[in-house]
Amino acid sequence: MPETRRSWMLGMVAIAAALTSVLTLAQTPASSNDAAAVLIVKGSVKQELHLSLADLKAMPRMTLSAKGHDGASHDYEGVALSALLAKAGVPQAGDLRGKNMSLCVVAEGTDGYRAAFSLAELDADFAAENVLVADITDGKALGPDQGPLRLVVPGDKRQGRWVRLLKTISIVNAGV
Repeated sequence: MPETRRSWMLGMVAIAAALTSVLTLAQTPASSNDAAAVLIVKGSVKQELHLSLADLKAMPRMTLSAKGHDGASHDYEGVALSALLAKAGVPQAGDLRGKNMSLCVVAEGTDGYRAAFSLAELDADFAAENVLVADITDGKALGPDQGPLRLVVPGDKRQGRWVRLLKTISIVNAGV
């Protein structure tokens, strides 16, 4: 079998495995403390997180400017996704090697929209970009059609991975 076809097939198997993991995670029943949680970080984590808006406001915050769907530049404020991943115990920096290189992050909104990232592209040792879990844009809380939380990915040319109505961040292994 030619090497390019084999690589393509292995890639398709990895994507199928990741999607199966996401669907399995989506069917996991919610715990009783989810009523106050606006964001859940789960999956291949050391500590599952159920965060309220107050929890997120208490974490270190950052602001960045990025071009929104409307083509205009906006200031977004919130918590770095990398900080949330670190708090959940997801491998980072020197621990991000070997089998951990097949970990993926799947962000999902309450409307069912999902976007995927490799864990490496969210790590400061691999990429120079910050992805933000935003709750404020241009000094105001996100509106009901966008939030209370939204994922902001300033380096993407299109905003296809800017998950609005963000509710869950799942860490899945695509190398299953």
